Amino acid sequence: MGLKIERGVLASPVKAVIHGVEGIGKTTLAAQWPNPLILDTEDGSKRIDCARVVIHDWLALQSAMLDLAGDAQGFETIVIDSIDWAEQLLRKHLEKKLGKPVDEMPYGRGFGILAEQFGQLIAQADGLVAAGLHVLFVGHSEVKRCTPPDLDEGYDRYEIKLSKKVGPIVKEWSDLILFCNYKTKLVEGADGRKKGRGKERVMYAERTAAWDAKNRYGLPGELPMGIDALSQCFAAPSLADTIAAHIASAGSVAQLGKYGDRIDQLVSEDKITSDEWSRLTDAIAARHQEIEPAKEVADA
Repeated sequence: MGLKIERGVLASPVKAVIHGVEGIGKTTLAAQWPNPLILDTEDGSKRIDCARVVIHDWLALQSAMLDLAGDAQGFETIVIDSIDWAEQLLRKHLEKKLGKPVDEMPYGRGFGILAEQFGQLIAQADGLVAAGLHVLFVGHSEVKRCTPPDLDEGYDRYEIKLSKKVGPIVKEWSDLILFCNYKTKLVEGADGRKKGRGKERVMYAERTAAWDAKNRYGLPGELPMGIDALSQCFAAPSLADTIAAHIASAGSVAQLGKYGDRIDQLVSEDKITSDEWSRLTDAIAARHQEIEPAKEVADA
C-alpha cells in the first residue's frame, strides 16, 4: 500500500493553553475566542457575559466533553476553565475511589494513576478537535524552582499549576501556550531606589527561563493581551495556500497541467494576485521536476 503523503500547511482547530497570574483576565480573554462555551470548574465566569456549563465533578466534565464531541450545538471553541481545578476534580474522584490520598500511595504510584486518568481528558479534547472545535485550557500559574541538569544552581520560573506528571502531558498536547502577566518597568523614585511598576497586560508566546510558553503559529514572543493579537491562529488558509498544498501533493504531470490552467483563470478573475500566480507557477515547475524522473523510470 502506497503512503498518503501530504504537503503544505494544513488547517486545523487550535489546541491551546492560557496561564498567568491571578486576576489578569484569562477567562475574559477565553470568552473572546470564536463562539466559545466555557466548562467552568471553579465558578470563575460568573461576572462575564458568556455561555457556560458549571462543572463540579470529574465525571460531569467527561460527560460534557463527550456530549459536545457528538453535538457541539453551534459552538466553535470549548474552554475548560480551569485546567488545574479540573485536575483537582480528578484527584478527589480517584481518592474517593481508591480510599486514600494520591500523595500517600507508595513510590509515587498515585501520581502515575492521576496522569494516566488525566490522559482520558486529553483524548476527549482530541475528539473535540477532530470534530472541528478549538479547545482552550485556562490555568493558573505558579512559581516553581527549576534546576536543569546542565546548571549548578536552579532558578525560579512561572509554570502551569499542574502536578509534575500531568503538566508535561498538557504541554506536549498543545500547539499554543500563552503566559499572561503584567509587564514590569523599573522606575527610579525620589529616593534614588528602583521601584517596579506594571499595568500593561501582555502575553508571551515563546518559552524562556522565566516562564512556560510555546507556539506553532509563528507568533512573536510578546503580544498585547487581547484576541486581536491571535487572529492569525484562526485564519483559514488563503486560496493560493490551498492550491499550493494541492500542487505539492500532485501525483502526475496531467494534474499539474490542470492546476496551471486553474491559476491562469484565477489571476484573470482577480481572485489571486500576480505575486501569488508567480509563486504557484514556480511550485508547479518544482513539482514537475520531482514527478518526471519517477515517470521516466516507470516507463523504462
